[in-house]
Amino acid sequence: MSTGRLQQLLELGQSVWYDYIRRDLYTGPELRRLVEQDVLRGMTSNPTIFEKAIAETNLYDEDIRRKGSAGAAPPQVFEALAVADVQAAADVFRPVYDQSGGNDGFVSIEVGPQLAHDTEGSIAEARRLWQACNRPNVMVKIPGTRAGIPAIRQCLSEGININITLLFAIDRYRDVMEAYLSAAEARLSRQQPVDRLRSVASFFVSRVDTNVDKKLDAIAADERRSGGDRRTAAELRGQLAIANARIAYEAFEDVFGGPRAKAQQARGVAVQRPLWASTSTKDPKYPDLYYVEALIAPETVDTMPPETFEAFKDHGRPEVRIAEHVDRAHAALESLRQLGIDFVQVTDELEQEGVKKFSESFDKLMKAVVEKMKAVGVA
Repeated sequence: MSTGRLQQLLELGQSVWYDYIRRDLYTGPELRRLVEQDVLRGMTSNPTIFEKAIAETNLYDEDIRRKGSAGAAPPQVFEALAVADVQAAADVFRPVYDQSGGNDGFVSIEVGPQLAHDTEGSIAEARRLWQACNRPNVMVKIPGTRAGIPAIRQCLSEGININITLLFAIDRYRDVMEAYLSAAEARLSRQQPVDRLRSVASFFVSRVDTNVDKKLDAIAADERRSGGDRRTAAELRGQLAIANARIAYEAFEDVFGGPRAKAQQARGVAVQRPLWASTSTKDPKYPDLYYVEALIAPETVDTMPPETFEAFKDHGRPEVRIAEHVDRAHAALESLRQLGIDFVQVTDELEQEGVKKFSESFDKLMKAVVEKMKAVGVA
């Protein structure tokens, strides 16, 4: 019964990827069980996940001792650990990759946060990580910043699979889709293979409400505002993240259902799927599957942390809901504007905050590696 819900999601066209990686997942039977019994279709990693795995377990101690003894600095030690984990997990997911014709079975690894605004640096690191992992079912994560867009296009044109992260704004998402289509055109024009080129565009969902709800709460509590404004602010709470994602999906259908993309698809180019990230609920006032259930849609991916994955397995309601109330999604953005909240400013804030959080997580990760190197006697 429980796995039935996850199987139904897959039948509805949505793949679930695990927002989690740790060495004992794949050295023991758990990852294979998740793949074979719970139809898990892929995996993503990030600095926070790796930091906890390294700091809170002894799973990596021997590798840290060996790399450190050979003279590797903390960043090189971490990269070696991350590449090894991603390679091993990708090997477990390889049957999924093969059976899905290259659509699923991916494991992601990220370029460093210091490169979020460095086009050339992102290209160089993405190439290096892609070569180091040496698996067709790996994706390199590059943030969808202004500087990231040309890096994403270049890497895709070279045949590197890219997971574009930290997307919030619809305009930026259109830039990302354009980068993918342009890269595919470049490969086609050079008569290079496109059948295994894959990319996902990762929209961060719950963070939108975390930002906007604070602004709405301030208006709802402001006695200087009209009663109508205060009521509207209260009513809009918790609506903007889903509204933004629904409009993003509308843009996806517009672009990939259009003549340019259809012509490419006829020549073997895959669709660049939207990926819903940050779908666990941060506000206890919202149900645990609030974002997950609202964003079930064909040709999408949802990355779930273990607790959200288990919650959906237990009581999720698999049904396509993405197209519900798209008109209300646009109306919600207009109501927000009328309250004086600039959504462009919101998405700018979220991108900047996302890069900052990513950098802070990476710094914390490096500290954990240094501390572990000291603990095993190599620093």
